[in-house]
Amino acid sequence: MDLRIFTEPQQGASYDTLLTVAKATEDLGFDAFFRSDHYLAMGSADGLPGPTDAWITLAGLARETRRIRLGTLMTAGTFRLPGVLAIQVAQVDQMSGGRIELGLGAGWFEQEHTAYGIPFPKEKFGRLEEQLAIVTGVWSTPAGETFSYDGTHYQLTDSPALPKPAQARVPVLIGGHGATRTPRLAATYADEFNMPFASVEDTERQFARVRAAAQEAGRAPNALVYSNALVVCVGKDDAEVARRAAAIGREVDELKTNGLAGSPAEVVDRLGRYAATGSSRVYLQMLDLDDLDHLELISAQIQSQLS
Repeated sequence: MDLRIFTEPQQGASYDTLLTVAKATEDLGFDAFFRSDHYLAMGSADGLPGPTDAWITLAGLARETRRIRLGTLMTAGTFRLPGVLAIQVAQVDQMSGGRIELGLGAGWFEQEHTAYGIPFPKEKFGRLEEQLAIVTGVWSTPAGETFSYDGTHYQLTDSPALPKPAQARVPVLIGGHGATRTPRLAATYADEFNMPFASVEDTERQFARVRAAAQEAGRAPNALVYSNALVVCVGKDDAEVARRAAAIGREVDELKTNGLAGSPAEVVDRLGRYAATGSSRVYLQMLDLDDLDHLELISAQIQSQLS
């Protein structure tokens, strides 16, 4: 099972903090560094020193890392026009030497839109479907040809469909709990389906829906990667687990129910239950970005048992 590090910088992190975590991610042998795409802190966090932009961050990290893959869970479709997003992601992929992955979602946090003057359309899912069609269409248009699209929400006319990513295909991630439209979109556009913050049972049900949708769309269900995103809180002993839980404002029992928490052995066992659903990749949501000892413990005592 691949372990990837997933950060939430809107809760309070500078670019330098993110760079430190990304370099530790690379040095400790993790597969990838991902970040959320939000502009406003959630809950009781003050968000200081203020938000960082996902794709500007990844552009910087693309030049300052060498091995790890880089991406978003999930880029908010409401933040960027699809033609512009296709350019941004292709450019950052070139800057990274072909290590970028695009997680794309509809956008959902209305308060951050009003805080920064970003339109928050009522109909977001239809826009997301058109965005996926445009971004993937721009990238897949052969060099020298143009791309046009006439949709309800977006229209492109004779786009040169440039630049192209370094990769022949940038992996596209789609995720969510929706029972019908989300599996259909994943079956149509995704290379990976991600189930965020869900129980083993809910994961199994949703993966089955995506596999069925892929079959209906004429794709082999196993052509997609299936993954989870889960908060992580590991300690060498109960006291260390409790300290790390307190540092992120959570309760140990709740984290054990809804995430990956406890001793390394407990977490390895729980990861095995997710693996049994078909999940081959887990994004470890790290909420305390100053606790690099946490990353080292996970690398040494959990990741080493999964390779």
